[in-house]
Amino acid sequence: MTRMLALGLLVALVAGAALFAPAAMAADKVNVLIIDGQNNHDWKSTTPVIKKILLDTERFNVDVLTSPPQKAPKEAWESFKPDFSKYKAVFSNYNGESWPDEVNKALEKYMQDGGGLVILHAANNSFGGWAEFSKMCGLCWQGNNFGDRITVDDDGKMVRTPKGQGPGAGHGANWPYEVQVRDKDHPVTKGMPAKWMHASDELYHGQRGPAENMHILCTAFSKADKGGTGANEPMVFTVAYGKGRVFVDMLGHDAKSCGDPGQVALVSRGTEWAATGDVTVPLPKDLTESKPEEKK
Repeated sequence: MTRMLALGLLVALVAGAALFAPAAMAADKVNVLIIDGQNNHDWKSTTPVIKKILLDTERFNVDVLTSPPQKAPKEAWESFKPDFSKYKAVFSNYNGESWPDEVNKALEKYMQDGGGLVILHAANNSFGGWAEFSKMCGLCWQGNNFGDRITVDDDGKMVRTPKGQGPGAGHGANWPYEVQVRDKDHPVTKGMPAKWMHASDELYHGQRGPAENMHILCTAFSKADKGGTGANEPMVFTVAYGKGRVFVDMLGHDAKSCGDPGQVALVSRGTEWAATGDVTVPLPKDLTESKPEEKK
């Protein structure tokens, strides 16, 4: 009788665990806010792709906040008051006019207190007059007098070029290029191929900024015959800002490049890392290592 009672209790416990597991998983989802609305890139096509990438992992809840359009009256901005405290990570797909000062201050406090921020592609072009954002971003789309330039030599060592020397921000023609992992042990890049081919995309070069508390995860070689610099340019990196974590991803010019397997991995895993400091999202099965290619 005692054994039968114990067995019945065990079955009930297992059934109860199965019953409540989905609710527990739902409660553990990470809340993410995507901000868009102005950009010199097609945010109307890239934001839905980014949102789908995040939702498909079943790890995130995603809200989208769209800013007023360019040259909107001041009154239109009065309702643009994101409550950053509701989110573990803020995902910027925004490149446009300055936000109201109170919004800027709110983001600074959010990050100082331990928030997460993801900056995608042209979102690093924004807010040239906002010094704290430049610190969060590390490297920005600016001229060569704005700040230092960072490249990586063939041995994987970071090279710092002072402001006023070398090129400012730019990119050559869109082309499919190879992305190289520089830190195979970071939670975002752990398990990723050492190198993979990325879809046709803009390869940013000569980015400038404070480049403080910055850690490079991936680079791409900017070929001179593609209008590039002939250097290994940082494409994916992290920045520590206060207690917060920033994940900067310079890939993703359009919807197609955002949906490329490597970029899917970076967007999903980078967002989770920015939000939590850890990564549980698996790598896409179709992300494979590229064959060696010749530098020019």
